[in-house]
Amino acid sequence: MRIRGIVRYITLETGFWGIESEDGEKYIPVNMPEQLKNEGRQVEIEAETVGSMSGLQMWGQYVKVLSFET
Repeated sequence: MRIRGIVRYITLETGFWGIESEDGEKYIPVNMPEQLKNEGRQVEIEAETVGSMSGLQMWGQYVKVLSFET
């Protein structure tokens, strides 16, 4: 899937990086590239969902980043 959105640092629990898409969906990349870890950065990623993963964050859908553009 292709996701266009803004990088967010979420301060829930111990803190984590997420992407909020243009249509309001929220995603938690399990392999967030260092180059994208910049609050407010606009990005476009190609990703796939990570099926049965769950965590404490409960903020968005877990995805694996396959490629990205900034």
